[in-house]
Amino acid sequence: MTLAAETDAVILVGGQGTRLRPLTLSAPKPMLPTAGVPFLTHLLARIKQAGITHVVLGTSFKAEVFEEHFGDGSDLGLEIEYVTEVEPMGTGGGIRNVLPSLRADNIMVFNGDVLGGTDLSAVLDTHERTNADVTLHLVRVGDPRAFGCVPTDEDGRVKAFLEKTQDPPTDQINAGCYVFRREIIEKIPSDRPVSVEREVFPALLADGARVFGHVDMSYWRDMGTPDDFVRGSADLVRGIAPSPALDGPRGESLVHPGAGVAPGALLIGGTVVGRGAEVGAGARLDGAVLFDGAQVEAGAVVERSIIGFGARIGPRALIRDAVIGDGADVGARCELIGGARVWPGVKLPDGGVRFSTDV
Repeated sequence: MTLAAETDAVILVGGQGTRLRPLTLSAPKPMLPTAGVPFLTHLLARIKQAGITHVVLGTSFKAEVFEEHFGDGSDLGLEIEYVTEVEPMGTGGGIRNVLPSLRADNIMVFNGDVLGGTDLSAVLDTHERTNADVTLHLVRVGDPRAFGCVPTDEDGRVKAFLEKTQDPPTDQINAGCYVFRREIIEKIPSDRPVSVEREVFPALLADGARVFGHVDMSYWRDMGTPDDFVRGSADLVRGIAPSPALDGPRGESLVHPGAGVAPGALLIGGTVVGRGAEVGAGARLDGAVLFDGAQVEAGAVVERSIIGFGARIGPRALIRDAVIGDGADVGARCELIGGARVWPGVKLPDGGVRFSTDV
């Protein structure tokens, strides 16, 4: 029997996704469409590919949305259970909270907002080979200053957990994927919030526990900000980020069935056009994410931006590095750039918001 067959997966999806507002006012971040399917689908497909079949979702914010979409998981070849967190318990408390639903001796834990490409079977192999109490997936990045760093010795054993620092001693960062022996989770306090990064892991090191790192340079992106969400979606479309949930060729755009794209529209940069969305003649979409039912009218330009469900972008409008909420209506010739966010249902009149002086 393989180790994967004896491993449960836990996905922490309780966050409110505040950095992606207003999109997360209506849906939890892991359920936002990413390359045409809910973001979480990509992770679930990778878990299935690794041979793990029992998955527990630790939910909190809009918990019911997950079960309504994925049900018991049988459509994906998985068995999915749901455990809702009533009070926020932190990363460690969230893992401890699902313990009654776990069956296996090894538990693979995932942050629900990371888009990754690592070979999960290889992480499990490292866990087994090192006889670890906990194995952390560590990814090497060009600039580790924005992340928690995790140095390891020549055997791969973790030496320390370092918070964000201006002079990191290593380029290895915590990638938000862990394998625990069950008894480690059993020791996490259940009656208060606990941080796995700040409390559980440092305590294990202090106690001499076997904590190892599985280090690679696989694709990795935290999808928490609009910029990262747009880039991650585009990387999936273009084949830079792997996902077993997507079939068919990769390319500059992904246009879903039922969408309408007029002649002369240009779709590049990993653009996604959702179901029932419409793109008008002469529109230019570069790294754009159009949710289902969105409309981009003739001559409009949308770059590196997310257009929510049923939102409308009027003729010759410019949307760059912006987030447009569900059902918003952006009038002709409006300019929304540099981090602008339009809340759901808001209507901007033609020419109502400009950054340039010409009309």
